[in-house]
Amino acid sequence: MSASDSGDVPVKATVEELEKGEGNVTPAGSLVDQRLTRRVLWKLDTRILPILALLFLCSFLDRTNVGNARLYDLERDLGMTGFQYDQGLAVFYATYILSEIPSNLILKKLTPQVWLPCLTVLWGLVAMCLGFVHNFAGFVGVRALLGLTEGGLLPGMVLYLSSIYTRGELALRIGIFYTAASLSGAFGGLLARGLSEIGTRGGLNRWRWIFVIEGLFTVLVGIATYFVLPNGASTARFLTTEEREFAVARLHISSDGNREKESNEKFAWSEVARGVFSAQTWFTACAYFGILSGLYSFGLFLPTIITGLGYTANEAQLWSVIPYAAASVVTVCTAFLSDRFRVRGIVMLCSLPLAIVGYAVIANTQDNKVKYGMTFLMATGLYSSVPPVLGWLSNNSAGHYKRATTSALQLMIANCGGFVAVFIYPRTQGPAYREGHTIVLGLLCAGWLLILCNVLYCWKINRDKANGKYDKYRGYGDDRDPTFKFVL
Repeated sequence: MSASDSGDVPVKATVEELEKGEGNVTPAGSLVDQRLTRRVLWKLDTRILPILALLFLCSFLDRTNVGNARLYDLERDLGMTGFQYDQGLAVFYATYILSEIPSNLILKKLTPQVWLPCLTVLWGLVAMCLGFVHNFAGFVGVRALLGLTEGGLLPGMVLYLSSIYTRGELALRIGIFYTAASLSGAFGGLLARGLSEIGTRGGLNRWRWIFVIEGLFTVLVGIATYFVLPNGASTARFLTTEEREFAVARLHISSDGNREKESNEKFAWSEVARGVFSAQTWFTACAYFGILSGLYSFGLFLPTIITGLGYTANEAQLWSVIPYAAASVVTVCTAFLSDRFRVRGIVMLCSLPLAIVGYAVIANTQDNKVKYGMTFLMATGLYSSVPPVLGWLSNNSAGHYKRATTSALQLMIANCGGFVAVFIYPRTQGPAYREGHTIVLGLLCAGWLLILCNVLYCWKINRDKANGKYDKYRGYGDDRDPTFKFVL
């Protein structure tokens, strides 16, 4: 039996051998032993993705649990009036946005194993502090700190995954951990319902216990993450020496040698500028802005919307679980199809209309059963569109610091949707919230058009590269190189 038949192919190829097609990896990117590929991916998927999913679940839980706490008299106990609750939500997004690009630029220096758990522990402690505030000023101050500490997580995780998986594998992996966002809505409702049974034990009201317990859970998760999250495939202790070398080699081949250049890349402001002035960044970021405007408002106000349908607070917590659960399944399926066919924008052109239909109907119907049914379309359309848009820009950005900038800037722009979300669903609109739904509907329609524009833009650049218009960039080792083809 040959080495390739046994599945024990040693990967000792140097960079020069890989470029020439020598060593144990074929030059076209087809690996000698697919069983070794499956083994490496299985280990990466089962050791890394659950950790990231748990971190992201904690992140979404700690930013949206205020919607659950609101049902248990948070505003009355803190003496909030008028738009003060909305202002408290908005300040979170202000500091969240400001922290994203700086966090991504220092991720490589501090390493993911240190930085991501550090962020988690810090925001967990801040989330716990929300359970001890006594007035509006305290609420605003702690929410500002929460945004500052939590803002670097998602762009950091996307950047981290892009250094471990190939371009054709990224959307599914983002989809898997992003389902934690939809599951956090389901889990958050169930957990809030359970924690409400604590009552006023320890001198804390029910809404305070929601913040304290969920924040403590986040701190424990962050501490555990430090001990189990590797910095990358090359240092993963759960891989054998052979598997680590193989994982690095396959990344090198899939990027036409760009990974080697990125590993030695030094920080340069010119790369930051390339990310800031990229047309793709603005097309996808503005489309994502519309998606997050809907997604954040959905997460923050779904319990309130359901109580407006005639349910009690406790019933609303439970009824909010089902749309999120359905969205998690559709999100993974959409991400799988996106990777399977190696398309991003085209998938979104099909998934976003689900949410568009949901918002169009819920804004123009009085039937409570129909309204609740539309929350399923809203959730599935919104959540299933996120993995493709996150993976798309990362796929089409080469050069570590450009990709770090585009990933963070995309989220920085998109998260401005949080400001929209917190002000378009005031209590005075309830229970129909027609104006709020109509605003999100308009943003989603605009987002669909921007996605179409980016698909056409990427197609044009690929055509220009094929026609030799980018030959002057040959050998640059970044996304300007004519050998680097954009994903549509």
